[in-house]
Amino acid sequence: MRVLHADDRLVVIDKPAGLLSVPGRSEPDCASARVQVLYPDALVVHRLDQATSGLLMFALGAEAQRQLSADFAERRVGKRYVAVVSGHMDGDGLIEVPVGADWPNRPRQQVDHQRGKASQTRWWALAHEGAHTRVVLEPLTGRTHQLRVHLAHLGHAILGDTLYAGADVAAASPRLLLHASELHIGELHFLCPPEF
Repeated sequence: MRVLHADDRLVVIDKPAGLLSVPGRSEPDCASARVQVLYPDALVVHRLDQATSGLLMFALGAEAQRQLSADFAERRVGKRYVAVVSGHMDGDGLIEVPVGADWPNRPRQQVDHQRGKASQTRWWALAHEGAHTRVVLEPLTGRTHQLRVHLAHLGHAILGDTLYAGADVAAASPRLLLHASELHIGELHFLCPPEF
């Protein structure tokens, strides 16, 4: 875990893939615990899936947490991800399908036109890499597993995704190839390219 930025209001880290954002039921090691060793008043304002790497922000103190949590909730924080997906995608587009819990198969989510919540993801193709495509993803909403569900719904699951991809795509990478690469809030802009 690398600390990329710290000031009197917030801390931004580069979370490695495989590390929980917050403690799990049987796993106390997580990004928030590691950050609190260095910054005891650090508080969570958003999360990344355990399998996702990249930029994760923490507030310093309760007042900063209230302000930053409101910024995330009211979509004043810009987020972009880089992913490598199966198949060839070209150009750009907007994915608009509702996402909701797949209750019998938790923690899986699913496209659910009856009970799901409205979800939007912008995407841009960057480059073809053999049979795969490197894309930029910009979630306009913040549903659980939204990017993974949306890409799988398009037929372009993210490489290494053991929840939403078929066996061949899941086995194509030892880790999920999804990385939170940009965060911007107000005048602050953080950039962290993926290692894949």
